[in-house]
Amino acid sequence: MATGPATRPIVIAHRGASGERPEHTLLSYELAIEQGADFIEPDLVPTKDGVLVARHENEISGTTDVAAHPEFAARKTTKTIDGAPVTGWFTEDFTLAELKTLRAKERLPQLRPGNTRYDGQAEIPTFDEIIALAKKASRESGRTIGIYPETKHPSYFASIGLPLEERLVTKLREAGWDRADAPVFIQSFEVANLKKLKTMTRVPLIQLMSASGAPADGAEPSYAAMATPKGLKHVAEYAAGIGPERTMILPASGPATSLVADAHAAGLEVHPWTFRAENFFLLPAYRSPGGPAEHGRLAEEIVYFIGLGVDGLFSDYPYIAVSARASVSASPAHRR
Repeated sequence: MATGPATRPIVIAHRGASGERPEHTLLSYELAIEQGADFIEPDLVPTKDGVLVARHENEISGTTDVAAHPEFAARKTTKTIDGAPVTGWFTEDFTLAELKTLRAKERLPQLRPGNTRYDGQAEIPTFDEIIALAKKASRESGRTIGIYPETKHPSYFASIGLPLEERLVTKLREAGWDRADAPVFIQSFEVANLKKLKTMTRVPLIQLMSASGAPADGAEPSYAAMATPKGLKHVAEYAAGIGPERTMILPASGPATSLVADAHAAGLEVHPWTFRAENFFLLPAYRSPGGPAEHGRLAEEIVYFIGLGVDGLFSDYPYIAVSARASVSASPAHRR
């Protein structure tokens, strides 16, 4: 078994408590903090006037009511993002003031119909607002709530004159969080922007990896190559850890891979994504009877990964992750 802080991995609220509230809203982040998450995760994209806001994608028709605003109908367009055509409305075509007139909605209503009752209740939050929330919650709870921002499509935004790196680092400096021990990780699926950030901030960086494909900036041939012992040694030159898709650690069938041990051998932390309760997302061994929206045995899946030695994990259901972690810590086999 890999070495590592198996009894106390960090719990990262993936887009907040996004299993129970519309993602990337203050509603979602607030609930995640109440549920005991150690970090809240904002995916960052810029507005037309250069303000960082939290959306999983810069295309916002799936997560806001923009399509119901006739004043913005003419802004629907098709763009090429990371080599693929995408049609809709994009944050970079709106000022912050315009985005603030929109309201968030549930992205997965078929799987999470209960979340739709919160549609229309929340704005698109700015990065400033999320930092303020984390600081306020830390003061009020007496525990440190960290942030775990992801730079979305950084090479694309650089190509249209809205680079993310300086804006992100400036906000961290203003928050007093530009230091190695700040309650912050910065993550990206691309490579070049992490290497650039390495020269700009002391905050630890996380190289995200998918089970297929390659970084959109073309810096590496594939994520699979990056996940080899040789590739991980290269990642360790600029990053403090990796955020692999969890099937890179435990495939849908067959035994666990050596990725956790290999990453630890390279001096890297391991924070896999994403642990979700619905059968649709769970690994086959942890699904329950019923349809894709039924909840399976997420806690058991998380406990298994904790046993493999992961250092953190992303979950849409922070309370399940926190409870699973506590059950491992309380087990006689894991007491120290």
